[in-house]
Amino acid sequence: MAITSTDEDWWRTAVVYQVYPRSFADSDGDGIGDLRGLIDRLDHLALLGVDVVWLSPVYRSPQDDNGYDISDYQDIDPTFGTLADIDDLVAALHERGMRLMMDLVVNHTSDEHPWFVESRSSTDNPKRDWYWWRAPREGMAGGMPGAEPTNWESFFSGPAWEYDEASGEYFLHLFSRKQPDLNWENPEVRQAVHAMMRWWLDRGVDGFRMDVINLISKAPGLPDGVVQASGLGDGTPHFMNGPRIHEFLAEMNREVFQGRDSKVLTVGEMPGATIDDAVLYTDPERAEVDMVFTFEHMDVDHAQTKWDLVPLRLPALKAVLGRWQAGLADVGWNSLYWNNHDQARAVSRFGDDGAWRVRSATLLGTVLHLHRGTPYVYQGEELGMTNHPFGGIDTFRDIESLNHHAQAVGLGADPEHVLTSLRSRGRDNARTPVQWDDSPHAGFTTGEPWLPVNPNHNEVNAAAAIADEHSVFHHYRRLIELRHTVPVVAHGDFTMLLPDDEVVYAFTRSLDDVELLVLANFSGRAVQPDLDVTGWTDAEVLLDNVAPGSAAFTGRLEPWQALVLRRSQ
Repeated sequence: MAITSTDEDWWRTAVVYQVYPRSFADSDGDGIGDLRGLIDRLDHLALLGVDVVWLSPVYRSPQDDNGYDISDYQDIDPTFGTLADIDDLVAALHERGMRLMMDLVVNHTSDEHPWFVESRSSTDNPKRDWYWWRAPREGMAGGMPGAEPTNWESFFSGPAWEYDEASGEYFLHLFSRKQPDLNWENPEVRQAVHAMMRWWLDRGVDGFRMDVINLISKAPGLPDGVVQASGLGDGTPHFMNGPRIHEFLAEMNREVFQGRDSKVLTVGEMPGATIDDAVLYTDPERAEVDMVFTFEHMDVDHAQTKWDLVPLRLPALKAVLGRWQAGLADVGWNSLYWNNHDQARAVSRFGDDGAWRVRSATLLGTVLHLHRGTPYVYQGEELGMTNHPFGGIDTFRDIESLNHHAQAVGLGADPEHVLTSLRSRGRDNARTPVQWDDSPHAGFTTGEPWLPVNPNHNEVNAAAAIADEHSVFHHYRRLIELRHTVPVVAHGDFTMLLPDDEVVYAFTRSLDDVELLVLANFSGRAVQPDLDVTGWTDAEVLLDNVAPGSAAFTGRLEPWQALVLRRSQ
């Protein structure tokens, strides 16, 4: 079915599926996923029922950060295919009634992008000011410790400044040293980015997920940050949600999106954004972005950093998600997710990936999809894929994990303790190949996969899931169908219940005369929720991950059971 909807708010009832192409499906046997592999598997997504495919970067790139270091925004990396393949993907998605959302990475480029090559060539090059160049700190020699213009720490460990011997100056890189930050203060940079975005939309792309977009505005003077345990400064107050960010986003909306024949989906990934920030970013009257991608709920099971692990306390998770539901109830919109390419597998993190893998995976899906916002499914989540049993540091590939290990061990941390954190939270967990069947390499490739396939693929795979009507896959399919067909799921009010309960997650959704009650038991034991269920024992059971098709709610929740009940007032 071709796309025909022109509804400006179509994305409120949509479900987005994220494809990390390197690990999705390999069509040519080189061990790396590609666009033809994705096209070959689109019927899987059509059967699931998703509306939008978010494609992680496939642009030309040296692959220092797996494609988030872009050297040409208007070409496809040969690893993944060609521009003709993208055109075929757009056409194939549209034929199936789905849309394509590209990943937009414009806080930084690769250091191999022609813009930066020019910028680096001399201090008086016309593109010098397209990036953040600064002289060494006064009184310090260039290239020496402490000579960096500010004390900011990179998100990937170490200083956020790299010394360029040829010019005697430093350039800013909030991430890898091969990812120099663009200077959005320069209007020529903004105009070039806008032109590139229009080029993609003219090619048939339906929207953009904007990587760390709230980092593009830096505070004047680039002040030092508060010194942390690493000895480097926390610069985030000076570049997260910076002074001109709303101006830049409004200009982008005006110059790129307005006046188009169809609504363009815009999603802003915004680390450190507060609820108040999100209201401003997503207020339709301000015309900035449609929804935000936030991180606060991803911080509930660690201490100072993502590597400082603490057990999940359900009330803490409910408090965060409940605040966001309340804060965006009247104005604004949020993205709902457990998994993405930067997060460990949710069933291993928040569920039980052993005996209760299927139940806890379906419970997590139920809780997430019944909140207000647009749900995201990350590849393999619909199969209940788990974390990989990584061994030593030589089994990891991700630059963030490798840098953290080197820094932490260098500062005296117990190597085995560091590895425990990497195995639990490392981004490689999300990047192991999708498990299509029980054949060698899980049907992902006929070659040697770039990252090893999880050994549990003999049991956990798409072929087995599709054949089993009680699988995680079919539960997700039913969740997506509910969002499409039951208006209260997308549009209803949200009320948190039992906020302090350590085991039961409960809330209601209401719209007009329809009310839903969602109950989820986050434990491996049966419980009786401390909740007055008068009027609910005869309610219709819309969804049950333990006994699909059950007729009534008995008041008791089995281990890892999730229920959705409906009644009319």
